Amino acid sequence: MFLQYALWGAWLPVTARYLSASVTEGGLGFSGSQIGMILGLAGSIGAIAAPFIAGQIADRYFSTEKILAFLVSFGGIVKWYTATQTDYHSWLLLSILYSVLYMPTLALSNSITFAHINDQENDFPKIRIWGTIGWIVASWAFPMIWLQTDLQFQYTPPFIVGAEVPDVTSRLADALKFSGIISICYGVFCFLLPHTPPKRDAVEKLAFKKAFDLFQYSSFSVLVLASLAVSIIHQIYFLQTGPFLSSIGIPDSQIGPAMTIGQFAEILTMAYLGFFLKRIGFKKVITIGIGAYCLRYAIFGTELLPVWVMIVSQAFHGFCYAFFFAAAYIYVDKIAEDDVRHSAQTVFGIIILGGGPVIGGWLSGYLQEAYTTVNPLPGPDLITFDYSAFWYTLSIIGLVATAVFYFLFNEQTE
Repeated sequence: MFLQYALWGAWLPVTARYLSASVTEGGLGFSGSQIGMILGLAGSIGAIAAPFIAGQIADRYFSTEKILAFLVSFGGIVKWYTATQTDYHSWLLLSILYSVLYMPTLALSNSITFAHINDQENDFPKIRIWGTIGWIVASWAFPMIWLQTDLQFQYTPPFIVGAEVPDVTSRLADALKFSGIISICYGVFCFLLPHTPPKRDAVEKLAFKKAFDLFQYSSFSVLVLASLAVSIIHQIYFLQTGPFLSSIGIPDSQIGPAMTIGQFAEILTMAYLGFFLKRIGFKKVITIGIGAYCLRYAIFGTELLPVWVMIVSQAFHGFCYAFFFAAAYIYVDKIAEDDVRHSAQTVFGIIILGGGPVIGGWLSGYLQEAYTTVNPLPGPDLITFDYSAFWYTLSIIGLVATAVFYFLFNEQTE
């Protein structure tokens, strides 16, 4: 789990800033729609392919740890090569290829964990928490090593800062190479994971087909519906928060560490997830998780608040991820039959990593254009992006999703 999410945390928080920054700043100067395609559509294609690539193969043909080793190793090579490219079409095609390799590993790392534990509510959060720690370590290590000098401690987030190197924005591309190195190391480590063989004697040979039978449960259908809305606004967080923090004065080298405040909070909420699941149940826990999205985006949109409040408000990410995503993964595992556990995770992944991100990428670009005004002046045009209206729109989507889930979901784990 540490390596699974470290390789993701190494590049995702800063990539949108690198892609959106102008060429003169050291970035690639891509438009909001192009960034949405690279970080949204590409990820969606990989998630949609996941049940047929990883779920079916892991449930029926090969051991999970070997498939995991192949996917992350090859993905690391692709990610390194992507860092060397500068044109939009190369980035898009390579991002699609990478997502086809990486997205299945999210479900596989979950299912290989579930296969070797007995108490999902208590054991899974304690193991999954190391993924959050991995994300934090990678997000902090890269800028400290490569983007800053003369590091010093400060009392406000991101706590450890230093002077930026002169070409800091162009160096953000090296985060992808850093991720590639972690990924290849992860591939080697996979051979030390516990053996998780496929179930070749299953009656239904098409595991992903049987996994789709989960829709017979009304609770799963409602969870999928809510997950679609949540994954849309979750994806936009990674598309727009980097540029947003830059717009309110956060230096490029501090964007990654500043965004890890959410992961620090995630550690705390993940540690107590099992306690809350057993005390108040899946319905209330997941409702809190969705509601946290609404509150976080409302704070982002309130311009009167000081910058430090907006940064600290990312602590709500802990509830967003642990109380929604982690709890949802556990719920899916509890209602899935043993011979389709891998495919059940990947079918659910189609929604939260497939449909949501592609819609989120489109919606992010659409809203950015809708809330951007160009005021002609005697000099260069003044382009203004209304972040307040943008974040309030996402907050409303989160509020509606919270209400829909709370009033329609009924737990069916028995």
